[in-house]
Amino acid sequence: MATSSVRQPHERAFRTGRFVAMVAFAAFFLFPIVFMFVSSFKPNEDVLRDTTSFRAFLPVGDISLNNYGDVFEDVPAGLFIFNSLLITCTTVALGLVVNSMAGFALSRLRWRGRNLILTIIIATLIVPFETVAIPLLLVVSKLPWIGVADGALTIEQGWLNSYQVQILPFAANAFSIFLFAQFFKTLPMELDEAARVDGASGLQIYWRIIMPLSGPAIASVAILTFLPIWNAYLWPLMVVQSEGVRPVMVGLQYFFKVAGGGGGGGGVRWGEIMAYLSLVTLPVLILYLALQRAFVESIASSGVKE
Repeated sequence: MATSSVRQPHERAFRTGRFVAMVAFAAFFLFPIVFMFVSSFKPNEDVLRDTTSFRAFLPVGDISLNNYGDVFEDVPAGLFIFNSLLITCTTVALGLVVNSMAGFALSRLRWRGRNLILTIIIATLIVPFETVAIPLLLVVSKLPWIGVADGALTIEQGWLNSYQVQILPFAANAFSIFLFAQFFKTLPMELDEAARVDGASGLQIYWRIIMPLSGPAIASVAILTFLPIWNAYLWPLMVVQSEGVRPVMVGLQYFFKVAGGGGGGGGVRWGEIMAYLSLVTLPVLILYLALQRAFVESIASSGVKE
């Protein structure tokens, strides 16, 4: 009893210290985000003046939505955001289907060479995108696509300046396939055997049994697919010249030409820049906060079982 009573104060102090350290660590990373969001509501002169004090992190002063209105007036930000949401959400939805089916085939079905195929898929992760960007550009510039001209279907040459060139090359992802495969391995094979006894096909097992149990893996793949597609800059810059299909990150370059002092506005408009960056950051934060529990659970459980 004496030993237990001595340990309790030490354990309580350790937990308190760990909690304080975690709060300080979180605040260290949150301060830039808080500063960005708060500054997006302040006029330019207040943003610069408040940087010398803690007021930079507080919504005080002349707070308004003027910066957000100016963003949509300077550039077609609404169109850029719509394009990015369309491209990203379509890629995520398509990627969940393609990668989960590949992961199911590599983890739940018995066929010769599946481990070799999975090894080759994982090996592609060491190849940086920059090494395949130019060959991929040459390929998509020659691929045919169905278009509409004068009310009739036509075959167009090349995917440049289109949505599909920003979506289809990234639907399949090696890490997402690996994540699904490893998570599926944690599910008992008795589920498949029982379903086959009841006459279920492989596709029915995948869709009605495995996928409903794979919420954590789905959330993780959704986040890991959403982030790079939403933040994509190099590939859209190479394949998109039309403003109508330009994503938000490429639009950021054109916005900086205006708000960064290059548009004849008389200096850098820091409030507008913070507003644009807030619009870019908000969807990512919403997605992660909505799926963070499932994301952490998937990362903790995947890759543990062979």
